Amino acid sequence: MRTAAAEERDPGLQPERTRLAWRRTTLAATVAAVLAMKTALHGGASAASVVTCAVICALWLTFLFLAHHRIRSLAATAIPRALTPRHATAAILCTAAMAACGAALVL
Repeated sequence: MRTAAAEERDPGLQPERTRLAWRRTTLAATVAAVLAMKTALHGGASAASVVTCAVICALWLTFLFLAHHRIRSLAATAIPRALTPRHATAAILCTAAMAACGAALVL
């Protein structure tokens, strides 16, 4: 027979590790966005590079919002809710779009 204590899940340090992973990912996205903007504006700014910089900034802000939302939800309770598919898809699309914009700047 199971007791209530046995059914409770002890998450240990997993939520903290996940929060730290989101922070590291946000920092990496910030560095990538800054380097992409530096590359775009190096040697003179064309209209295409300025538009690409604006898109990268918008994608970075969106990713920052998603990461901050996830970090807050992980810190809110002892047992955090699972990441929704909508938020996961948005984070993946932001990351892929930033990579595509960076590739467009280099080429």
